[in-house]
Amino acid sequence: MSYRIGTGIDFHQLVEGRDLWIGGVKISHHKGSLGHSDADVLLHAICDALLGALALGDIGIHFPNTDPAYKDIDSKKLLAHTFSLIRQQGYAVVNIDSTLCLEKPKISPYLPAMREEIARILQLDLGAVSIKATTTEKMGFAGREEGLMAQATALLIKQA
Repeated sequence: MSYRIGTGIDFHQLVEGRDLWIGGVKISHHKGSLGHSDADVLLHAICDALLGALALGDIGIHFPNTDPAYKDIDSKKLLAHTFSLIRQQGYAVVNIDSTLCLEKPKISPYLPAMREEIARILQLDLGAVSIKATTTEKMGFAGREEGLMAQATALLIKQA
C-alpha cells in the first residue's frame, strides 16, 4: 500500500457585504469572506491538502483568481474537481483532519453539516472527516475579526 499525506492552509479577510461560507455551509453572520470565489476557507485548505499530497501544485494553479470562470464559484465545485484529480491518479482519501481559526461567529452548530458536506463530496464515512475550531483569544487578525484561517491535513491511499 502506498500512502501520501498533504497539508493545506488558507486565509481570507472578513468584510461586510459578503456571504460567509465555511465547509460548504452558509453561515449566518454580518461579515463574509473576501475572495475571487465564494472564499470558503475550509474547502480551500482541504483542496490544497489533497493536491499537496500528490505534488499536484496548489489551488491557485488549478483555479487561478485571474480566471473569470472561477468568479464567485461555489467552492464545493472546486473540491469535487480536486477529488477527481486525486481519483485520476489512482488514489482515494483515507481521512481529513482540519482546524478553523476565527473569533466569531461560533460555528459549533454548523460543524455536523460541514462534515456531512465534505464527506459527501469526498465519498467518505462521516467519521473520516474531522473539523475542529479555535479562537486566538482576541489576538491578531482573527482575534480582531478581520479574517479567518483554516488548516487541513489529508491522508491518501493508492488504490489497488
